[in-house]
This record gives sequence, C-alpha cells and structure tokens, in this order.
Amino acid sequence: MVEKEHIIDVLEEAKHALKTSNSLKLQHLSNQTIHSASIHQDKDSITIAVIIYTLSKIILRKSNLQIKNWPTFIKRFNGQVDLAIDSMQKDRLDKFNYYLEKARASLSNLSINLKPYIQEVLRKASINKASKLYEHGISLSQTSKLLGITRWELAEYIGQKNLDERPYSKSINTKRRLQMAMDFFND
Repeated sequence: MVEKEHIIDVLEEAKHALKTSNSLKLQHLSNQTIHSASIHQDKDSITIAVIIYTLSKIILRKSNLQIKNWPTFIKRFNGQVDLAIDSMQKDRLDKFNYYLEKARASLSNLSINLKPYIQEVLRKASINKASKLYEHGISLSQTSKLLGITRWELAEYIGQKNLDERPYSKSINTKRRLQMAMDFFND
C-alpha cells in the first residue's frame, strides 16, 4: 500500500464527513484519492475512492431513500473503517483489505429494499472513478482492469462527456506548439 498516512487521513476524514452527512467533503476526498491512485495505480486507493463516492451519492438521496437504520449503518461502517485503519497502522495489509471489503459490503447490506439501487450506485461510482483515472492518463484497458469494469462501459461513459469536462485532455494550439519548438531549438 502506497501513501499509508494519506490513506489513513482520508479514511478518518471520510468517517467524520459520513457522521455529518457532508456529501461535498466525501466527493472531494474521493477525487483526491483517485488522483493519488492514478499516480501509484494502487487498487486499495481506488476501492476507497469508489466507496467514498458511493457514500456521497447515498447521502445526497438519503431523504428520498428513506433509510430507516442510517445511524446503525454509520456506526457499523465507521467501525469497519476503524478496524481497517488499525490494520493499516500495524502494516497488516491482508486485514486492511478484509475490513475495507467488509465496509464495502455493509453498503450493499444497508437495506434489503435498496440493495439493487446501491449496487447500481457502486457500479456507476466505479465507472465514474475509472473515467477520472483515464483523464489522468491511465490507459482504457488498465483503468478497466483496475476497477473491474468492462472497457465498453468505460468507453461509453467517457464518450458521453464533453471535451470541456476533461481538464487533462486539453491540448496546446498549433501556434503555441510551434513557438515552444522554436524556443527549444533556439536555446
């Protein structure tokens, strides 16, 4: 696991944001984590980003979803995250992965009635985070492997986005490129 302290900080902040139902903070943490994951291509960071993003989406729709056991869920989820953090601090990556997966599973088990909805949110969160990795320059094939989605799902999602929405895909205009080349060769 790369960036141990960063992951622990993100998980601690996510626990607090979940308690306070701060969806924006969760989205920010997810994006921050996916940026780090794009550098290191760390599967654990990607999983964390997907889980946190999914939580942010559930919080946004929490009142519409009428989740009855929300406080119990938060306590259980944060308990799993605490165990994952403890395992990370002790360099027990096998246990860390186990508790991280338990936290993810607790999302699906939030409500029997909501299970299909939450699984769909998790799937869409994976596709969304995959597109962010792709924007950071990771290949379509590698990104789809890292997130366990098909290349077709990812390509379809990316194809629906406008170029203006992709900050890392903007190129320099031809005149500016020529000027840069001239400056390079004139030095």
